[in-house]
Amino acid sequence: MQVENTENSTPKIALVTGGSRGLGRSTVLALAGSGVDTIFTYHANRAEADKVAAAVADLGQRAIPLQLDTGDTSSFSAFVTQVQAALGTYGAERIDYLVNNAGTSHHNAIEATTEAELDGLYNVHFKGVFFLTQALLPLIRDGGRIVNISSGLTRFSVPGSAAYAAMKGAVEVLTRYLAKELGARGITANTVAPGAIATDFSGGMVRDNPEVNKMVAGMTALGRVGVANDIGPLIASLLGDSNRWINGQRIEASGGMVL
Repeated sequence: MQVENTENSTPKIALVTGGSRGLGRSTVLALAGSGVDTIFTYHANRAEADKVAAAVADLGQRAIPLQLDTGDTSSFSAFVTQVQAALGTYGAERIDYLVNNAGTSHHNAIEATTEAELDGLYNVHFKGVFFLTQALLPLIRDGGRIVNISSGLTRFSVPGSAAYAAMKGAVEVLTRYLAKELGARGITANTVAPGAIATDFSGGMVRDNPEVNKMVAGMTALGRVGVANDIGPLIASLLGDSNRWINGQRIEASGGMVL
């Protein structure tokens, strides 16, 4: 697609958090289809991570799964060392792309949300994204790309999503600042904001609950809910050279929700 990868060229390398399922899995596989090798993280399910790595191998590329809790900033220094070791197996010293995708869901009214719930969202969705990106900046090559995952919920409001959406809003602001501060290195930073996607996120609520599925489809211009493969290829495309002039932008991929 947008990423050139000939036999005589060095394969591009992406680091994708939360790559063992859902949008992250779709992104890893879309990147493999574009000739990009990956290092991707998983939180707990090594078996699913291994399945993704095997699927990447079937596409002729390489993928290395690494365990990481993106809400635990104290683990990031050791993780960077693991990334450097993984890069060594690829014969590389730098990554070309960083996709901050890993996340957790949350549904609760403002009046009922606890401090512990808010802290958990903050640690994963903002603090973790901020400090993991910071820790990895020395490993991102000049001219590289960063994509952070946000949500359609930063544009339209659904009761019970305030805490989650607020963290994603913070990520969108951070992304613009990354684009500004890293511009001197030729690094772009953009946000992809999916709408409601039929994955196991939120316990599979959109995928498995017929009423929710119907409701989402009814508020979407294209008349259906999104699927993971509506998002992964978009992210892979955004990382490619054909989109090198897109920077500091929020790109919503929702099929036209709440227009």
